[in-house]
Amino acid sequence: MRLLSLRSYSIGKFPGRLNFTLGQPLHESRPNLIKPGDLTPGISAQEYYLRRLRLADKLPAKSCVVIPSNEVKYASGPVFYKFQQNTNFLYLTGFDEPDSMMILEKPTANLEDTVLHMLVREKDERQEMWSGHRTGTQNCYNFFNADEVGCISQWKPYLNKVLSNYKTVYFNSDSNGYENESIESYLTKTLQKTVKGFKREVAELRLIKSESEMKIIRECGRISGRSYNEAMTKKIQSEKNLQAYLEYKFISNGLDSSGYIPVVAGGSNALAIHYTINNDIIRDDEMVLIDAGGKFGHYTADISRTFPILGKFSEPQKALYEAVLDVNRECIKVSSELVSGGVSFSDLHNFSRQLLYQNLKQIGGFKELEKNIDKLYPHHVGHYLGLDLHDIPEISMGEKFQENSVFTVEPGVYCPRDDSFVPKDFQGIGIRIEDNVSLLKNGQYENLTVEAVKEVDDIEALISKGCVQRRYVSPITEPLL
Repeated sequence: MRLLSLRSYSIGKFPGRLNFTLGQPLHESRPNLIKPGDLTPGISAQEYYLRRLRLADKLPAKSCVVIPSNEVKYASGPVFYKFQQNTNFLYLTGFDEPDSMMILEKPTANLEDTVLHMLVREKDERQEMWSGHRTGTQNCYNFFNADEVGCISQWKPYLNKVLSNYKTVYFNSDSNGYENESIESYLTKTLQKTVKGFKREVAELRLIKSESEMKIIRECGRISGRSYNEAMTKKIQSEKNLQAYLEYKFISNGLDSSGYIPVVAGGSNALAIHYTINNDIIRDDEMVLIDAGGKFGHYTADISRTFPILGKFSEPQKALYEAVLDVNRECIKVSSELVSGGVSFSDLHNFSRQLLYQNLKQIGGFKELEKNIDKLYPHHVGHYLGLDLHDIPEISMGEKFQENSVFTVEPGVYCPRDDSFVPKDFQGIGIRIEDNVSLLKNGQYENLTVEAVKEVDDIEALISKGCVQRRYVSPITEPLL
C-alpha cells in the first residue's frame, strides 16, 4: 500500500477556481466545506487509510475484498433520487460517487503489502455537462490514495487480472450495488471463485466510533437539538409547515440536510410509529410527536420529542409523558452502568419494558396491563447509530455493549383509540422520547442530544416564554470547519 498522497493547499481563504473538476467536495475545490487533509467533512484521508488496514488485519493472508458502490436510482423516467452511497464502501474509501468499485488485496500476512484498487467513471465532458462533474481515474489516484486505478467500464477484465491468484473472494450481495447480480455471477460462474460474505468484519469496525466520528455526531446532536427548541417556540399548527420549519433550521444552523423523512404527527397520528405523510393540522389541545434529525458529513442525529403544541400539558398527557420520560432517563443511566456488567441491548429493552409497565401500573386504569404492554410499547428501545440511521444490523441486539459505540434510547407509549383496555382519557395519545447516547469509559455516558428540551417544566417554559428553566451547554464548542 503506497504512502498517503501529499497534497498542497492554498493558504488563501477563497482560492481561485481549479483548472480541473472533481465529483465531490474536497478542500481543493470547496475549502468552505472540507478541511485540509480531509476527504469528507471531519474525516481525514489518513483515517480512511487506517480503516482499510484494520479491515485487512481481520482477514487471512491471500484475501481479496470486492465492494461495489451504489447506483443512482430512478423514480420515474429520467427523474432520479438523491444519490445514497453504499455505507461500507464509503466507510473504507470516502469516495461518494456512483458506479464505482473498490478491490482490497491482502496478498501476504504483512499489512504493508495491502493494495487498494479503485475503479471509477472516467471523465466525460458530455456526460458531465448533463449530470455533474466526475472525479475520474487520475484524480482518484491523486486524492483518494488508491494504489491502482481503472475505469469502471472495464471491471470484468480488471477483476479477471487482479483475482487470478485468489481462490476465495469476499463479496456482499446488495440490491442497490453497481452491477450487483452481474458481478456476483461473474465471480462465481465465470471466474469460478468461492464467494464469502464479510459484513460482520466491517460492522465490528463501524461499531466503535473514532474521535473524528464522535465530533461530527456531537455536532449533529447539538445543532439538531437547538433546532428542535426553535421549532417548539413557533406553535405551528400544521404538520407540513412544522416539518418545513424544522428542516430549514437544520440547514440554516449549519447542517447539510435532514437525515431522513421526519415524522411530524399531531394528536392520534402519533399512533403510527413511522407516520410521515405530515399533512394534517394540529389542534389546540393536542400534542405533536416529532422524530427527526439533521445530517452532517454522512452522519445524522435521530431525536424524538413530544410536546403540547400550545405549550401546556393536560393532566392525562402529563401523566403518560412523565411515565415515558422516566424510562428514557433511567435507560440512559443504566446503559452506561451495564457496560462493565456485560449486558446487551436486549437486556436494556427488557429493562425499559418492565419499567414502563410499572409506571403505567402506578398511573392505574389500564386493564390486563401485563398482557397488553407490547401493544402499548411495540418497538425496541433503540438501535445503533452511525453512517446508517439504523446502523450495522450485523451486530445483534443480544451482543454486549461496548465503549465508544453510539445508539438511541427511545421508549414510547401508544394508546389505541376505542380500545377498552386503555383508560378513556389516554386513548389516542402517542408519545416517544428519543436521545442519542455514547458510552464512555468507567461507566460514564454522554447524551449527545441533551440540548433538545424534554423536561415538562422546560417544555412549557420554552413554548410559553421562549426560554427554559436551566441552560444546557453543548460539550463541543470548537466548530467543525
